[in-house]
Amino acid sequence: MYFAGTGESGKSTFIKQMRIIHGNGYSEEDKRAHIRLVYQNVFMAIQSMIRAMDTLGIQFGDSSEELQEKAAVVRAVDFESVTSFEEPYVSYIKELWEDSGIQECYERRREYQLTDSAKYYLNDLRRLSQSDYLPTEQDILRVRVPTTGIIEYPFDLEQIIFRMVDVGGQRSERRKWIHCFGPPRDPIAAREFILKMFVDLNPDADKIIYSHFTCATDTENIRFVFAAVKDTILQHNLKEYNLA
Repeated sequence: MYFAGTGESGKSTFIKQMRIIHGNGYSEEDKRAHIRLVYQNVFMAIQSMIRAMDTLGIQFGDSSEELQEKAAVVRAVDFESVTSFEEPYVSYIKELWEDSGIQECYERRREYQLTDSAKYYLNDLRRLSQSDYLPTEQDILRVRVPTTGIIEYPFDLEQIIFRMVDVGGQRSERRKWIHCFGPPRDPIAAREFILKMFVDLNPDADKIIYSHFTCATDTENIRFVFAAVKDTILQHNLKEYNLA
């Protein structure tokens, strides 16, 4: 199985789900390794909104010089080097997230690049800042780490090896390509448009493309969809070798 698509389309998240459902899951050591990634995602999200406020011409609801200074401190952090989440950053980010200007900026998130997990993490800063914080499976599923290169993940399912190949996706400016879809702001029309694009590219008319629509962060939905995918592959192989 090959996973292709633009950045943040859910390719790597789907494979994380397979690790949870059919693999060994995430050990305590694995979860500890994700702590810094969660913190980096928090800083990345709030910094994206602070920068976007300048671009969109949005003012902070609290126009005090003190909040401006706090925003400057948070913005100056190199999020890729973040390994902890301590004061004063916890309080600064919490205050910024609660500001009406930042909230207005979040509501306009379709006009700039913001990770889908921003609200998930920023609404839970108190839990994330606890000294004994350990990421949950949902925290790990939502963490954004760009995939580079090509990575292969083998899964042993009922003595049958499934190999999933994850490839890096290039981020696109959604506001540019969204105009190519059906009725505007219609997610159903958008997904059907994308499906048609893939089907139309099928070079072999004799091969059937099986499509499934899912949400990469919904574990139960992924469990159901992958069961259908697995059954389709097994049935195809059985027919090919005259075993069905």
